[in-house]
Amino acid sequence: MNTRKMVTGIMVVAAFLAIMTVAAPQKAVTVEGYVLDSACAFTKGLDKPISRDCALACAKEGSQLVILTKDGSIYWPIDSATPAKGQNAKLLEFAGNRVKATGKFYDRGGSHALVIETLTAAK
Repeated sequence: MNTRKMVTGIMVVAAFLAIMTVAAPQKAVTVEGYVLDSACAFTKGLDKPISRDCALACAKEGSQLVILTKDGSIYWPIDSATPAKGQNAKLLEFAGNRVKATGKFYDRGGSHALVIETLTAAK
């Protein structure tokens, strides 16, 4: 009987910790990097966009724009609303150029995502 109570207690604590982790407020971060399309970021291994026109052409065809930082990290802009909306409209103005983005950071399985709150051209 004691083993059953202990297992139940551990499961309750584990469930509580899982809920708290999901519900915990995400930290605000600022990242700087180039805005380019996600396909080129992965398939071409670029350090920066080929050109603004190239990034715009891919985005207009539906490729999601991402932010590629100096250390090679890729940040996926995401929406916090449900249903979520694409974020390309926010980034199109900066396609092919460097930006400074501030927002809520999410990290899962090695992927980085950012709910953008402010977005400006980087100096």
